[in-house]
Amino acid sequence: MRRIVVGITGGASGVVYGVRLLETVRKYSSNTEVHLVISGTAVDIMRHELGISKEHVRNLVDKVYDENELGGAPIASGSFKHDGMVIIPCSMKTLASIVHGITDNLITRAADVTLKERRKLILVIRETPLNLIHIKNMELATLAGAVVMPAAPAFYNRPRTIDDMVNFIVGRVLDLLGIENDLYNRWSGYSEDAT
Repeated sequence: MRRIVVGITGGASGVVYGVRLLETVRKYSSNTEVHLVISGTAVDIMRHELGISKEHVRNLVDKVYDENELGGAPIASGSFKHDGMVIIPCSMKTLASIVHGITDNLITRAADVTLKERRKLILVIRETPLNLIHIKNMELATLAGAVVMPAAPAFYNRPRTIDDMVNFIVGRVLDLLGIENDLYNRWSGYSEDAT
């Protein structure tokens, strides 16, 4: 049984990436147990951008925690073993909190214990442009052992829809988690028909 922790934060657009990850992870890894923390702001953005409620994502995972559930959530402890944590999207506030050790909610606490236990932490940032503070915080996250992954879709695969672009990012996240998938076309060199 594989076990992953997913955090979905607000403060920036892009909750579609987190929702798509939840919608597809079991398709490619049926033996994966998913634990989710979603911030209040992300719930509001999900309603605005996608027209869905927290109940939609609740049905896609094994366990949902409130972002303020620091005392009773097992993912707040390093003794909770898992195969990786993904924060998708990861707001700049969440990034800053993680790299400066501010664990004032369950998402940042779970990320903190993921780093201290030397487990995989993937931060899918979705902000543009970036200021120097953002860049320095990404550097600190990388030095601490996290994988910083900007939500920057590729175009070599000639995406035709927004879904194609979202699937590229989510497929790359699944790759980083070691979950085989076919969500996107992988680079295989220049094609003969390229003009």
